[in-house]
Amino acid sequence: MFISALLVASLALWGKGVEAAFGLTTNSGTYVVDAGSANPLKFTVDRTSCDITSINFYGSELQYQSTGSHIGSGLGTATVTATQSGDYIKITCETSTLTHYYVAHSGDPIIYMATYTTAEPSVGELRYIARLNADLLPNEEPFGTASNIAGGTAIEGSDVYLVGSETRSKFYSSERFIDDQRHCVSGSAHRVCMILNQYETSAGGPFHRDINTNNVGSYTGLYWYMNSGHVQTESYRQGLHGPYLMYFSRSGTPSTSIDTSFFANLGIKGYVATSGRGYVSGTASGADSSLKWVIHWYNNAAQYWTYTSSSGSFTSPAMKPGTYTMVYYQGEYPVATSSVTVTAGSTTSKSISGSVKTGTTIFKIGTWDGQPTGFLNAASQLRMHPSDTRMSSWTSTSTYTVGSSSVSSFPMALFKSVNSPLTIKFTATSAQTGAATLRIGTTLSFAGGRPQVTVNSYTAAAPSAPTNLNSRGVTRGHIGITISVISGSSGDEFLSPNFIFDCVELFH
Repeated sequence: MFISALLVASLALWGKGVEAAFGLTTNSGTYVVDAGSANPLKFTVDRTSCDITSINFYGSELQYQSTGSHIGSGLGTATVTATQSGDYIKITCETSTLTHYYVAHSGDPIIYMATYTTAEPSVGELRYIARLNADLLPNEEPFGTASNIAGGTAIEGSDVYLVGSETRSKFYSSERFIDDQRHCVSGSAHRVCMILNQYETSAGGPFHRDINTNNVGSYTGLYWYMNSGHVQTESYRQGLHGPYLMYFSRSGTPSTSIDTSFFANLGIKGYVATSGRGYVSGTASGADSSLKWVIHWYNNAAQYWTYTSSSGSFTSPAMKPGTYTMVYYQGEYPVATSSVTVTAGSTTSKSISGSVKTGTTIFKIGTWDGQPTGFLNAASQLRMHPSDTRMSSWTSTSTYTVGSSSVSSFPMALFKSVNSPLTIKFTATSAQTGAATLRIGTTLSFAGGRPQVTVNSYTAAAPSAPTNLNSRGVTRGHIGITISVISGSSGDEFLSPNFIFDCVELFH
């Protein structure tokens, strides 16, 4: 009896708290990696498809068993090989245009990854999706249930749902790239975090956002989107995406400062070590000091960004050598553009200055920050559909009176079939008569929606149609004088032509 009890106790300890042996096991159809971590982590990779088919952490199976975790919707077939050298295990999955890597480092409860592409894959969007056990990992961080669609009914396309009285969507888990270093799913005894060193080879810039998590009921998805067609604003970049990683813990949220410099020694395609990179440093000046300032560098091969200090000083991340367009933003509004060349092993000095160019303001509604900050429903739109009952009525303000109406009553968006037109009333003083310029800033449109202005009996010419981004945008959380929405096409209510306001200003 004593021997049996001791054996059972020992097995329980081995399953939940004893450091296992780091190593790679090759089976006929799989590779099994033991990370050798204090809280045991083992994961299994299919040798035909490159799918992860099992993730056993701290004695629990975290992988959804009906579908694997993989690139896109799964590579289908790939040439999958594995090597172990010292403290590292590398699994390489190769197709004609894509190479994906899984890496383990002895003692780390981490699945390190990187994806090298020469063209967009034919297996769907360029993303990694970990399909995880929703029973053990039901929670999504940091935005809670906004993207939990379990038990819901689709109300728009196949990606916006009504769950009880709340609208939810996988898109409502998004966060601006500049702020998205970590997102997680969790339960009472486990947490899995996707940690991103950089969006260097992705597309979209610092303020782009994409799907991060999604509890669909049968599984909880944990994503890293590299390239997608969700509000695509520039051409896709190819090369090495990552490194990125999944960090497994029992309760604590891990740091985002994870050293991946060892990738330089693993033969990873496209990896550029810090020694082969350069920096840009300088000072930004001239923009609205009440807003955060961002410096953005980009070319066809890479993109980088950083916030400036309160004094405007900045130093870039480590950048690949090349010539870059350099953009200075107040909030998300660009105020200056320049060019800079980065050389490996050195720091280039480059300062930049700019501001929003206007004249003597007669009235201004909002702030030139590239966002609908402070407007009606702007604080909710990233996590709710415009039809959500938690939002204020879009038709509550049909006339905005300068000087007496609250900015928070000015709608963040105009929808052709919902709340257009919008009238702005103001009284000009004798000093404000004469020619003036009306500037309307918009951030995103759908179905060609753009503003057209009528002043008394005069109707201004229609502006040219904005670039078609082929995205529903505002419904998926991407962002007197009478202003109407015009477009050559039409739709129903919130899918009618629409646009999002940034700022409206009349000035001499």
